[in-house]
Amino acid sequence: MKIKILLISILFISITSCAQGTKKEIKKDVTKMEAFTSKKGVIIKYIDFSLPDLPLTYGVAKTKIRKLISGNEVQLFYQISKKSKYGTKTASIAYEDLQEILKSLKTLEAEAINDKAINPDYLENKFITDDGLSLGYYVSDKKIGWYLVLEKYGSDNTIFIKDPLILKTAFNTAKKKIEELKK
Repeated sequence: MKIKILLISILFISITSCAQGTKKEIKKDVTKMEAFTSKKGVIIKYIDFSLPDLPLTYGVAKTKIRKLISGNEVQLFYQISKKSKYGTKTASIAYEDLQEILKSLKTLEAEAINDKAINPDYLENKFITDDGLSLGYYVSDKKIGWYLVLEKYGSDNTIFIKDPLILKTAFNTAKKKIEELKK
């Protein structure tokens, strides 16, 4: 009888200890810029290069290229910032994401025309980068509206653009400036 109780106790202890070890840690998505700037024990230099303001449906957003230097490593990001009620919302777009955004913008423009023609009550189509920036449009009341969601979480993080040509021009200007700074 004592052996059975001992075996049951050992079995119970081993099951509960294994169950405690299976907890998964929730990992927050880290953007490319956050990963670069969160390195410990290194000096990181920030250098900003202003670009023209991005005209919005309501107001303007500030844009710049931010160059980050850590030792021999250099990273360049296109930043779009818009002041909101509770602070400033900023998107930091890596060069490779900028290239993908330009490709997707071309596709989205073509689809927007077709989507408007089907006359939906509401339709939304968007591209999301690895870092969570959303670029897209919606069709409502027979009109197309373009937008960017600057930050993945929070409120007041969406900006509206009148014309996709404004976005195309801004993204191409940023791409050229990054290429110039890489030389």
